Parts: sequence; structure tokens; C-alpha cells
Amino acid sequence: MRYLQKALVAAVFCLAPNMVQAAEVVVVDAPEGVEAWLSEEHTIPMIAFRLSIPGGAAYDPTDLPGVASMVSSLLDEGAGDLDDAAFKEALETYAIRLGFGSGREYLSISMSTLTENADEAFRLMALALHAPRFDAVPIERVRAQTLAGLRQDEEDPGTVAAKAWASKYFLDHPYAHDASGTFESVAAISAADIRAYAEQHLVRGGAKVAVAGDITQEQLSVFLEQVFGPMPLGNVEPVAPPPALGEPGTQIIEMDIPQPAVIFGIKGPMRHDPDFIPAYVANYVLGGGGFSSRLMDEVREKRGLTYGIATGLQDYRTAALIRGSVQSERTRVLTALEVTKQEMARFAADGVNAMELADAKTYLTGSFPLRLDSNSKIAGALNGFQVAGLGPEYVIERNGLIEAVTLERVNEVAARYFSPEGLVIVIAGTPAPEEDTVTDLLPTD
Repeated sequence: MRYLQKALVAAVFCLAPNMVQAAEVVVVDAPEGVEAWLSEEHTIPMIAFRLSIPGGAAYDPTDLPGVASMVSSLLDEGAGDLDDAAFKEALETYAIRLGFGSGREYLSISMSTLTENADEAFRLMALALHAPRFDAVPIERVRAQTLAGLRQDEEDPGTVAAKAWASKYFLDHPYAHDASGTFESVAAISAADIRAYAEQHLVRGGAKVAVAGDITQEQLSVFLEQVFGPMPLGNVEPVAPPPALGEPGTQIIEMDIPQPAVIFGIKGPMRHDPDFIPAYVANYVLGGGGFSSRLMDEVREKRGLTYGIATGLQDYRTAALIRGSVQSERTRVLTALEVTKQEMARFAADGVNAMELADAKTYLTGSFPLRLDSNSKIAGALNGFQVAGLGPEYVIERNGLIEAVTLERVNEVAARYFSPEGLVIVIAGTPAPEEDTVTDLLPTD
């Protein structure tokens, strides 16, 4: 029996005003290479399971982007002695929700089941991971669906901008890979490519498991052995850090559409950098707080240039960034972008005031319990913390870290990370001559 660590964590979630419930998060014994956390909750006879395995688009072969996505789409298309129809019929018969996905750095598996059907749920998940069939008919069906999605992507300015931004910012680094691939690569992916990728990445080394609900530690350990025991240990190293990033500047992708989409971004702090939490608070004030944010106030409320604008921190295993998006009419999109850059410059120069900091702390700490108000949300949040390299104690420490951010500290990181001078910008859509000049819409004070 491996080392069993019990970490009592105040994973609190609101059940009613002035009423909270504490959940105990336990690090559960699991096969070598697997990190498993459990939050027991026996009120409702249901179990939520989340698994992240190192993989995803960053690990696609350079000449075959899209392989990881196809693998994840095929894992529920038949396994072992069950073809695609039989496998899905088994899931439906037992009301099991089992889903697979592919992100930039991880293959993700989610499962929800009634407690009484847990044996069958874990059996089917283990079968999908141990013995995926990758039959010819499902491969061609998924290929056709992927190609259809790529055609739709070409018409969506937000998707076009996001793909181009990743390429412009990350250059030739694997983080620039588009998860869906390209028309050429998807057409070329063979069954052998799919099986080779699965063999390399469906391993237990580096696997992160978070479970919440009506299951005990002992029961979960048995299921984890069933799922992971037969899998090879394997070892998938993080991709190397980007050796260089794209130069600041603006790229315009010509599209004849009424409302171009803009993606803008800049280098941010890594998740374990002491600057991360202060930057997280600062971002809430600038663009992460919805209608409470400065950018929403300046770009939408005062000038009516957009329905929405937002910024957020994104962290990968070897890179981090602050990225935002806005969409506006062709005649006003450049003005919206100029107002955004001006507000970022003001934010970097002048920082946050005491009231803004207090409001940010109140929201960020008060809303946190809403991320933990169901088994599914708890499992998802805990798995996110695992992927970020955090420990189970983070759930209890998180709000205290936010409360500890001082005005001096938040303004220090505002100046360090939020200046518009380093922005990499992509506009998908063709800006038209503006009806109002930029100077007409900028403040005069």
C-alpha cells in the first residue's frame, strides 16, 4: 500500500446564506504514476470522476496536427469486444456519462454515474483506455466530422483569430498547434498514426485523478487499480519552453464580415510565480470582472463599441500569458482596440485604487464556493488544481492568498504585465474606414 496522505481542506460551498459545508479532500492510494484525490459526499448517490493524462495538441506530430483530437474522439467509439454501437448502448443502459477530450497539453476524461452503476462505469472506462478499437468506420466518421468542423471554423472570426493568434505568438512551438489540425493533416491521419499516439499517451505516468461523491477511499482505490493497473507506467515529459515568442504587432486577416474579432495577448506569470495571484486580482479589475471591469466600462458602457470584452490569465506547463478578446463593427473595431490599449496603458501606469482592490477581493473570494457546489464542479475544480501543480491544501489556502494581496503588490504586477506595448494582436475581419475618428471617442482628460 502506497503512502496515504490525508489533507483536511475547507472546500466550502454555499448551501444557503451563512451556511457552509466542509469537504474532506484525501489523497488516495493509487497505482504508481497516478495522483488521485477524493472528496467524499454521500448525500446524493452519484459519483463524478475527472482524469487528465499528459497529451493533447502540443504532443501532436509536427506534420500531423489533430491526431490527439481524433484519438480522444474515438475512445468511446468501441472498445474490447464492444463495437461503437454496443459501447454507447451500454453507457445509455446504465445512464453513464463518459466523455473524452483533447486540450493543449492533456487528454481529458470525465465520467458521472449513479453509485449503483459504478462497477459498470469504471469497467467501461477501463475498457476504453486499455483496449480502444479504432475501427475503420468510426475513424472515417470522426474524420468527416472534424473536416466539417474545420470548414465551419473558417467562417467564424473568433476561431480564425484565436488560431492565428496562437501561431503568431508561439511561432513554431508545439503550443501553436491547432487542436483540430488542418484539412491536409486530418485527411492524412491513418489508423496506424492513431494507434501509435494512443500507445504513447494512454499511460498512467503523470495521470491526475479527481473524484467527488458517494464513494469511499477503499472503493476508489479498487477502481483505480482496475483502470490504471494494466496500463503501462510510461513517462510523458512536458514540452520544452518556447525559445522565443512573437514580436509585438498587429496582424489583420481579411474577412468580409460585419463584426471583426480581435484577440490580443502578452506574456504573463507562471502559475507558481509569486506574481500570479496578484496578477489574477489585477486582471479582475482590468478585464476579468465582467461589467465590473474597467475595459467593459470604457469600451462598452461609455462608448458602445462592443457587447463584451474580457481578459484572462492562461498558464501552460512551460508558458503563461494574459489574453483578451473583443468584437466590434467594421467601422469601429480599430477604435475599440485603441481604447483598449489606452486603458491598459493607464492601468499599468496608475494601477488599482483601494476600492477596486477591495471589490475584487470580495468577488473573487465570495464567488469561489460557487465553483464547488456540486460533485461535478468539485471534481472538475480539483482536477484543475492538480493539472496546475497545486496541492489539495490549495482549496483552503486560495482565498487567504487573495486576501493577502496588498495595493502596492497588485500595482507592481499591473505595471509589470499589463502594458500594451508588448501586445500581440490579431484581427479576423476587414476593418472599414471609421465613421467616427479615434480621437473623437477617446477621453480628453
